[in-house]
Amino acid sequence: MKQYFFFITILLFSISASFGQDKKQNINIVFIGNSITQGVQLSNPAVEAPPATAVAYLRNQQNMGTVKFSNQGHSGYTTLDFLPGGNTFAKVEQAASAFTDKEALLIFSIKLGTNDSAIHGPHGAPVSPENYIQNLKTIADKLLADFPKAIIIYQHPIWYSPNTYNGAQYLQEGLSRLKSYIPKIDSLVGAYAAIPPRRVFEGDKKAFKYFKKHHLTDLIPENGKQGTFYLHPNKQGAVALGEFWGKAIKKVVENLN
Repeated sequence: MKQYFFFITILLFSISASFGQDKKQNINIVFIGNSITQGVQLSNPAVEAPPATAVAYLRNQQNMGTVKFSNQGHSGYTTLDFLPGGNTFAKVEQAASAFTDKEALLIFSIKLGTNDSAIHGPHGAPVSPENYIQNLKTIADKLLADFPKAIIIYQHPIWYSPNTYNGAQYLQEGLSRLKSYIPKIDSLVGAYAAIPPRRVFEGDKKAFKYFKKHHLTDLIPENGKQGTFYLHPNKQGAVALGEFWGKAIKKVVENLN
């Protein structure tokens, strides 16, 4: 009798484990962004940039299946550079189409705004909050039309020091403009949520304050035209940002199931 119950227990455990494995979600992620996403100034962006560290975090989660990704971050790029019809947008769609597992959940993780907020320098800067959010919507609408099963996650932009001035000029005016984008992102997600099925989600909202507080340890000190400024994550900061993104993506995926 004991052997019988032991056998039943093992069988039930195996069935339970099997169902748990079946529920694991395979995901493909295309990360859209600027130099922060690209991982500029990191020694090995392929494994150290925030997209790579976000995926490393996700791969360590027990309820996640296979996670593949493509880093489509480009230094200096604004929302205008990613608009449909351009070469950069075409490369984003090519990256999304290149994933071999067509049954995996396709996610576009978008973190743009830093260069849009500049006083001058990057393409189209300064981009008004109204134009910025319209550009994000235009990008999302085309991606959702071309990839009907995909979802989009907007990650909030991160803080930079108010004396940031390299080849482009940001300063306090730029930082204030960047902060004005954030409620616009939240409103855009809310507008999409009102139109089922829900396919656009809010991602990380914590990294902005984190880097403001920890910029001396997690951002790279850079020489600029108004002294040492802080804009790009160092290796430690890239891990932190990647985990912020990874946790946000994990939460969205879990809520879909």
